[in-house]
This record gives sequence, C-alpha cells and structure tokens, in this order.
Amino acid sequence: MKKTLINWLGLLGVVGLLSYTAGVVLSPLAYPGYDWKAQAVSDLFAMNAPSLLLWNQLTSLCGTCVMVSVMSVCVFIRDKLNRRIRVGIYLFAAMQWVSTVGYSMFPLAEGGMEGRSFQDIMHIVVTVLVVLLSVASMIVIMIGSFDKKRYPSLGIWAALTLTMMLAGAIGVNLVRSDYFGIPERFSVFAGMGFAAVLGVYLFNGFKVDGDVRII
Repeated sequence: MKKTLINWLGLLGVVGLLSYTAGVVLSPLAYPGYDWKAQAVSDLFAMNAPSLLLWNQLTSLCGTCVMVSVMSVCVFIRDKLNRRIRVGIYLFAAMQWVSTVGYSMFPLAEGGMEGRSFQDIMHIVVTVLVVLLSVASMIVIMIGSFDKKRYPSLGIWAALTLTMMLAGAIGVNLVRSDYFGIPERFSVFAGMGFAAVLGVYLFNGFKVDGDVRII
C-alpha cells in the first residue's frame, strides 16, 4: 500500500510518546529532592514546581503530536473497521482531548495533590474523567477487535493497556506512600503508549492482521 500523508501523521504518536518520556525522565533534574518512586508525574508540572519550565520544554511536542496522530486515526477509520472498534477509538480520542486540554487548564497548584484549591479539585476531576474514558475505550476496542478475529493484535494491545491502567489505579491505593509513583506511572504511560500503537497502525493502514504483520 502506498502511504499517504495521513499514514505518515500516525508516526507523530510515537514522537509524542518519546517527548512525554523525556519529560518524565529528565524533568526531575530540575527538581531538587524529587523522588520518582514516591511522587506523581503531575508534581513535575505543578504551578510551583521548579521543574515546570524544563517539563514544558521537553514535552512541547507531546500534546500536539499525540492529538494530530489520534485525530488522523479518527479520520482514517471512518467507514473502515467495525463499529465497536471505531466507537472505542473515538472514546480514546475524547480522553486525549480531556487530558490535553484539562491538564493544561488545571495543573496542580502545588505538588502532592494535597491542595484543596479550585485548581487542584479540577485537576482531580480531569483525572477521574481521563480514567473513566480510558477504561471504557479499551473495553470497547477489545470487544470489537476480537470480533471475527480480524484485528486480534489490536485487542491484545488494548488488553495490555487496560491491565496497566488498572494496575496503576489499584496499585496507588495498595502500596505505601513511599512507592506511590511507581504504580502511578503504569497508568500515565499506558494511555500514551496506546496512542503510539494506534499511530503505528495508522502508518500501516490498519490492515487486517492476516494481511500484514502489524507491530
């Protein structure tokens, strides 16, 4: 299949993941005393975080690249795939909009998610919406992907993503506060990783698994 511009735009999902990873890994260098095992990723871009500037620089490609890639997927799959997969991907796109816009509008006022300001409360509301939309999208994609076994690999990726999300959501309530940041990272990287996966599928034209080996 000859690749068009929209197929190449899928690779922006991978660029977004790399940009986000750089922010998570390198931003602590500008945050003295930051403990990645105990603290959330959102502490790195809290309004009072010393790492805020570096975070914004390192993740400058993340939001735009992921949104362009995911929305390109939504355009490409119109009248393609089956209805359940399309609905699942649309839910995932809605989650990305809520995440990108919501966290930009409502970063934590201060690290630790212990504040009770309007800013902090809205940050938590955004997080809840992101989690609900993420879980719903993965379940619907899984159901649609295994239908007639045309896209089982996509269903496997969705199942892996959902497992990481749930492991993170459950883990943060089970582990000691000293290790809060470890399961929390399972959740935040799950969504970014799946966006990159969808981008690679778009690059390959969403071929049926039996027609082309995808990932």
